[in-house]
Order: sequence, then structure tokens, then C-alpha cells
Amino acid sequence: MNSATVRTLLVRGMLAGLGAGVLAFVFAYFVGEGSVDAAIAFEESHAHEHGEELVSRSVQSTAGLATGVLVFGVAIGGIAALAFCFALGRVGRFGARATAALTALAGFLLVYLVPILKYPANPPAVGDPDTLAKRTSLFVLMIALSVLLGTAAVLLGRRLAPAWGNWNASITAGAAFVAVVGVAMAVLPQGDAIPKGFPAADLWEFRLASIGIQAVLWSAFGLLFGYLAERVLEPRAVRGRVATLAA
Repeated sequence: MNSATVRTLLVRGMLAGLGAGVLAFVFAYFVGEGSVDAAIAFEESHAHEHGEELVSRSVQSTAGLATGVLVFGVAIGGIAALAFCFALGRVGRFGARATAALTALAGFLLVYLVPILKYPANPPAVGDPDTLAKRTSLFVLMIALSVLLGTAAVLLGRRLAPAWGNWNASITAGAAFVAVVGVAMAVLPQGDAIPKGFPAADLWEFRLASIGIQAVLWSAFGLLFGYLAERVLEPRAVRGRVATLAA
């Protein structure tokens, strides 16, 4: 794949990430904000002192939320597009759409789902502000380990496939990934404890909403980018389908 094609796919990946970010923002606003408001109310009711609010809650839940989700979507879209360029043709005989879907699924699993098994998403009232930097570093470390181990598992599966067959090689690589990730989770320190009296229903709702936001983001990216990448890499197939539909 030449550099011009990679640049084109990078731009389209960022555009797909932007579109996915819009959908994720809509989901976050209508589904996730209720649990955040409940967490903030709990925090305020248990705080002895209230500092001056630099940014109003209405701005946080609209412009602030939109900015964060859209910037994250664009960044993830660009990185995933580069991962797609590397994976295309190397993980099987998949077309552009299938490879984009697999890339999005791998991104959701490795960048989000596996790390939150160790450090689950918590609302604003959960966690000591003094440990924020430490908790952030641990979460980023968990993401890095997950991505590296996932990449190593794919390479292991490819190496074993000629002798063991695709099925056995995939099972072995997957089992190795789970085992090593389990050891990493056991070794890494725990996150902050949940404050006493924090409503379990609000915590559960927040974590489900967090998973939903990421699921919407990655699913939408996989669909949008798959379509855009196919138009770049397989224009004849796209034109053939359009002609068939027109007929």
C-alpha cells in the first residue's frame, strides 16, 4: 500500500471517527448524563466544602461533552485507520469492510473492554482527587498492555497456523492472551474503593452507559470507515453494486 493511499485512508478514518463521535455524543447525552448528575448530587451532599464551579454543569454536559467525545472519535479514527492499513491482507483474506469491522472490534476489546475489567469506569464522586494522576497512569498502562498483548496474540496465531491449523492456532493464541492479561491484572494495583453509601444502581447505570458509548463509537466507526475504505480500495466492486441496484 503506497503512502498516498495510506494518507487518504487516514483522513477518511478521522472523518469516520468524527461521524462515530457524533452518534456517541447523542448516546452519551441521553443515556449517560442521568447517572453523572446522580453522582454529582451524591458528591455535593457528602462534601464539607464546595469550591467555586469553574465550568457550569450545563456547559459540561453539552459543549464540554461534545468536544471531548468528538476529539476522541477523530483521534481514535486516525489511529484505527493506520491499524487497518497494517492489518489489511495480513489477518486473512478479508475485504475492506470486513477488515474495518475486525479492526473496530479489536479496538473496542483491546482499548476499552479489557482495561475496564481491571479499572472499571467510575462516576465523578468515586475516587480520591489526590490519586487521579496515579489512576490515569495505571489505566493508560493497562491499555498499552492490552494492545501489545493482543498484537502478540495475533502474531502468535499466525506463526502457529501453518503447523496447527487456523482453528487450533486461534484458540491457543486467545488462551495465551487471556492467561497473560489475567496475570497482569493480578499484579497491577487496585483502583480506588467505592465510597460508602454510594448508590449501587447509579454506579451500575454509569458503567453500562460507559460501555454503551464505546460500543456505539466503535461500531459506527467500523461501519462508516468500512464503507469509505472500500470506495478507495475497491472502487470497481462499489460501482458494480451500484449498477446492480440501479438495474
